[in-house]
Amino acid sequence: MNSIFSHRDQRRVSLPITYLNFDKMLVIASTLIPLICLLLFFGYPLYIVLIRSLTTPDGTVGLANYVQVFNNPTLIAATLNSLLLSFMTMLIALLLGFAIAYRLERTSTRGRAFITVALALPLLAPSLVQGLGLIFIFGRNGLISQWFGISINPYGFYGLLMANVLYALPQVVLIIQAALRQSDARLYEAAEVMGANGWEKFRDITLPNAKFGLVSAGFVAFTVTITDFGNAAVIGGNFRVLATEIYNQVAGQMNFSMGAVVGILLLIPTVVAVSIERFAARKQSASASESAIQVTPDRNLKRDLILGALTHSCAFVIYMVIGVTVFASFIDLWPYRMELTLRHYNISMAGGYRPLWMSLWISLLAASVGVVLIFLMTISMKKLPTQIRRIVNFIAIMPVGVPGLVLGLAYILAFNTGGPLTLLYGTSLLIGLCNLYHYHSQGFLTMMTGLRGVPASLEDTCTCFGGGMKETLRDAIVPFMMTTCIAVFFFVFMRSMVSLSAVIFLITPSINVAPVAIMQLSDAGRISEAAAFSTCLMMVVVTAMLLLRWLIKKVPSPEKRS
Repeated sequence: MNSIFSHRDQRRVSLPITYLNFDKMLVIASTLIPLICLLLFFGYPLYIVLIRSLTTPDGTVGLANYVQVFNNPTLIAATLNSLLLSFMTMLIALLLGFAIAYRLERTSTRGRAFITVALALPLLAPSLVQGLGLIFIFGRNGLISQWFGISINPYGFYGLLMANVLYALPQVVLIIQAALRQSDARLYEAAEVMGANGWEKFRDITLPNAKFGLVSAGFVAFTVTITDFGNAAVIGGNFRVLATEIYNQVAGQMNFSMGAVVGILLLIPTVVAVSIERFAARKQSASASESAIQVTPDRNLKRDLILGALTHSCAFVIYMVIGVTVFASFIDLWPYRMELTLRHYNISMAGGYRPLWMSLWISLLAASVGVVLIFLMTISMKKLPTQIRRIVNFIAIMPVGVPGLVLGLAYILAFNTGGPLTLLYGTSLLIGLCNLYHYHSQGFLTMMTGLRGVPASLEDTCTCFGGGMKETLRDAIVPFMMTTCIAVFFFVFMRSMVSLSAVIFLITPSINVAPVAIMQLSDAGRISEAAAFSTCLMMVVVTAMLLLRWLIKKVPSPEKRS
């Protein structure tokens, strides 16, 4: 605040028109630069995918490629398999997720940290790590087979279902937890006065209040599953899904037109699911009341025992699947010679550790560029007219509905087919931009939430003392949004480190990334080395998460600064 006052006299002797022009230029630049980048690196590639899906090999434009797909039994089976797998994952993740969220929010029993840490683990690793863990446990050379003589085939529908449930469960729990927190304790007190029992309160208050959260969580699980490539590539076996079909069409058969058609088919259910999820999330948010009194967790022996057994079992499975992957990386010959060794960390295939350093560089690049572009777009929203603001907001959140595999395919078609943009192909910058726009929506929504936390009175004070947009940014917006910017930076960094589907088509012999290297090691049968590489990648992400928490604690609050 002192800096505002110190510049007051200077403002009086300056020409107002200069600051007016500077403010306008700042608004125009902060709007156009991120918007042009969004259109160039998100809108344009998707447009090329759509055009390519309508173009046959002889150059004619029409629906012939789509007709060919619907006459292809393999692709129809892959579509039905994807829908079935996604629906079953959604159903199971919702049941387990609601039980875990209820256990965390409405019961006062111990063990919360045990479950919370377990739920964080799948978010710190590429999705294919769940598949690796299931192979170490249930595979032909897995623990179950060798120790108990029970033969279980983890490849195919059931293995994929289990891996996807474990991958989607943390996100489902987080959404349902947020929905349960919005319930008003006064409704339960009123129900008790009227003589309602526990089941009636659950049926008439808890479920209706959380219904939009459940819908939102369900469609998040559906979207995560139908767009996942890592688990399908590692443990899918002969169970074909759309994600692996796109990869086969493009990387295996070099049939880009058919790959574009399958990408559009994958895009349709994803966009529908994301639209429903966003609608449900808005409804859930609108139903929340600022005056609501949070429900106090209570004890109920029978309920707590059942929920405790279920949630701890789920947490134990997650620990086991992730933990066995880490443990197996230190075992000489799994599961025959269980002596500890570091020899699997001497990785010579797939470029050794070069992909890990490349992932680190690309993720830092994506996070640095991303936080600047997203911040500029966010602050411009305050100055734009309502209609234009709605259009920009719609474009900014569009990437959330596009699967990473489709975005990666779009980048090949857009940046590897001639023209000046081809110069970007095969560079770390293009892979970083692909990762950035894959997770652009989440970063933008987080930044918008942080912007709403800036007191309007403080901005008005800056304006009253003659401050322009530059002074408002420096003295009001940036101090309040510093922690949000740090959080968005680390969010983009961590997701970029573990992203596989968006970059699988963009690697070259000279540029490879860690998740792809893990998949290559797994495909080559070097499961223990893949586990070692996964462990190194998880350590980097865990370090980043700890650094994020430390930085947020160290950043002084805006009140202390002023």
